[in-house]
Amino acid sequence: MKRVASIITSDREAVAVAQQLATEFAQEAADRDRQRRLPYVELDKFSASGLWGITVPTAYGGAFVSNVTLAEVIATIAAADASLGQIPQNHLYMVEAIRLNGTDEQKDYFFKLVLQGKRFGNAFTEVGTKTPVAFKTRVTRTADGYVLTGKKFYSTGALFADIVPVVALDDDDKVVVVFVDRHAKGLTIIDDWSGIGQRTTASGTTLIENVKVQERDILRHYLAFETQTTMGAVAQLIHAAVDVGIARAAATDTIHFVRHHTRPWFETEFEHGYEEPLIIYGVGEIQIKLHAAEGLLRRAGEFIDRAIAEPIERNGIEASIAVAEAKALADEASIFIANKLFELSGTKSALEQFNHDRHWRNARTHTLHDPVRWKYINIGNHYLNNVNPPRHGAF
Repeated sequence: MKRVASIITSDREAVAVAQQLATEFAQEAADRDRQRRLPYVELDKFSASGLWGITVPTAYGGAFVSNVTLAEVIATIAAADASLGQIPQNHLYMVEAIRLNGTDEQKDYFFKLVLQGKRFGNAFTEVGTKTPVAFKTRVTRTADGYVLTGKKFYSTGALFADIVPVVALDDDDKVVVVFVDRHAKGLTIIDDWSGIGQRTTASGTTLIENVKVQERDILRHYLAFETQTTMGAVAQLIHAAVDVGIARAAATDTIHFVRHHTRPWFETEFEHGYEEPLIIYGVGEIQIKLHAAEGLLRRAGEFIDRAIAEPIERNGIEASIAVAEAKALADEASIFIANKLFELSGTKSALEQFNHDRHWRNARTHTLHDPVRWKYINIGNHYLNNVNPPRHGAF
């Protein structure tokens, strides 16, 4: 069925729509997490809103919003529901991949589908290989076209998708992305994600068994990393925005709980918990970390926008470094604030009825994606030794 989506025309509209949706998505977010109830209805509203098409270039009918706006949209949705914030990450990654290296035919075809509200999923990473970027999945040329075979895990969004992009090696051992119709014969998506956090992303298994594809469906993704582009920076900006959103949600719940439930320590004479100086200090601490993470996220978006406007190598390198800095701090802030919530709020905050632990579980699970320890190494090496950062989707 042809899905019809709104067409967002400006950055301001994109942020306003995200804020409106976030208010609605937040209402049952804790229950969805508790029950592992997949957000089919919410995702339909999300993609129908037009937000999944905001990075389509203007030449193809999209708003091509700034990356500052893109980050704010994702952070806004993730603050309401961290899983809903993460699910479009790979979709938006593929929009950028098509923009950078798609053929004219691919841009015409796929951007039109995106603006109609069609969703890309993700079948990128495999388990059982030496590293997360070692692939056994292959697309092979035959007399009748191409055949795709493999097995994937961490397939965030695939279960909800119309089209599943699959990372594979071609006959020349080059990394390509193959776009597969969700209902193609031989494609099986299994909802076996059991992570402690991001519970409703359905990031489970994808089986690809002799799926037939055509030339138009194969994107030469390796081209995005042969020179310095914004590919990795955009991917990581979205991940950083998810972490910032989680940090926002945890900070908001901390303040609400302290104001309405937390009692003062019995050794003091305060009437309310929110009058206790150490609690006040703690709230100040989490707000500073949150605002710092938000500031670096916005700065990273600005650096990407400059690299797109003036696509020279230096701008691309600086954008990658800026995004890595934002991701590193967002990682720290989300875990710190999600943990601090309990310390400042007290024992009652640990009751299951509040499900406050979802913030920590979400932060701890999502921040395992592209661990930041190597971002610190690459950032330090750049500033200290003038070494350029690596070019891949995790940086």
